[in-house]
Amino acid sequence: MRVSPAIACFLAWAFSQTAFAQAPRPDQAAFRTLYKELVETNTTLSVGSCTLASERMAAHLKAAGYTDQDITLFSVPEHPKDGGLVAVLKGTDSKAKPLLLLAHLDVVEAKRADWTRDPFTLIEENGFYYARGASDDKAMAAIFTDTMVRLHAEPRARRTIKLALTCGEETTGAFNGAEWLSKNRRELIDAGFALNEGGGGRLDADGKPLALAMQVSEKTYQDYVLEARNPGGHSSMPRPDNAIYELSTALGKVQAFRFPVHLNPVTKAFFEKQAALVPPSLGQAMTAIAANPNDKLAETVLSRDPMLNSTLRTTCVATLIEGGHAQNALPQRATANVNCRIAPGESTEDVRKVLAGVVDDPAVTVTLKVAHGPVGQPAPLDPAVFRPAEALAAEMFPGLQIIPVMSTGASDSIFLSAAGIPSYGVPGILYEADGGGVHGLNEHIRVSSLMKGRDYLYRLVKVYAAAP
Repeated sequence: MRVSPAIACFLAWAFSQTAFAQAPRPDQAAFRTLYKELVETNTTLSVGSCTLASERMAAHLKAAGYTDQDITLFSVPEHPKDGGLVAVLKGTDSKAKPLLLLAHLDVVEAKRADWTRDPFTLIEENGFYYARGASDDKAMAAIFTDTMVRLHAEPRARRTIKLALTCGEETTGAFNGAEWLSKNRRELIDAGFALNEGGGGRLDADGKPLALAMQVSEKTYQDYVLEARNPGGHSSMPRPDNAIYELSTALGKVQAFRFPVHLNPVTKAFFEKQAALVPPSLGQAMTAIAANPNDKLAETVLSRDPMLNSTLRTTCVATLIEGGHAQNALPQRATANVNCRIAPGESTEDVRKVLAGVVDDPAVTVTLKVAHGPVGQPAPLDPAVFRPAEALAAEMFPGLQIIPVMSTGASDSIFLSAAGIPSYGVPGILYEADGGGVHGLNEHIRVSSLMKGRDYLYRLVKVYAAAP
């Protein structure tokens, strides 16, 4: 088919405009270089090094003009590879409380044999970045580091801005940099409030933006041990008090038990705002439960969804089991790990007592494993935090509401809140409907979501830092 010169000229112009639109801005190209270096620095607990990642991010900050006095690299002798970084950009008003940017550097383990691509090489494919940590949480760590680089070249804001990159968020029982800073170097991270992961937003299966989220609360993570003991004996002579059977009966009771609905201002606001964004039958249940937490019909409807059920209440579930010592012997011992995600305002000991009451068997003990952290305390629904985020979202994400959420998982914000620093999981980065492989195989993030989230968070930090 022959094409007229006019059409050919138009097509050439259109192609050039498309290519121009897709070409990264110079600042985006510089960010990608930083992001790629961070993602490709292995920070798994087994063989990686957060200390090395911190040193590499410090190098970017120093290249931007930060001095040794502005940067603190920290670690402890017992965990030399689990170090972190705190950087400070001083503001013009020494009386204004600083703003803290927090992100974790460590990532979940990833086996090359299981992945389609090398998990520790950043690969761009079909509009996505693939790699372990591409989303959780090196996207935010890179954005915050990049923001500090960009702000150093600009006139100083009113508030001091602090950056903390830490290790240990992904592994229970590992050295946790955020916890260590809050207990040992509180002055380094002292702030009026902090920005962290846990918020963001969601895309539908077709990549259409659905909503933005501001995390203002999270549950407390805690494990409990259920244990049955018995003298045991020869398997040819069974006895009624079998440790495995006793434990099994206890676990069946835990499975059947449902903690009561426990809403707080955050989850109440979540259901009120989310109601308009879901199918009517679900929305009606959300509106009803927000108005009356004792509405049993609404509770039944919402409890069918695992995420909404976890938002309603404390949840406990068996995750590990072990029992017996030989194939031809009666079990002398059987144990199970029960993992609980505890609603804010409930203590770990209160939950232990509830579980013990549910089990209701003197032959089965319920004990608290080592406490993993403080009890979660919601951050206030502060207009000084929400209004700037909402105003910027109206400009950059028109039509999307910012919904306050309680994380049913866990983040390092819990250590900051315990230290008296309210922490907010900020919106901006929109994540895939299927979770994007976070903690699983072929973790990925949409390039456009990362870049737009970067712009949003950079501008949001500037607004907060300039606020009176």
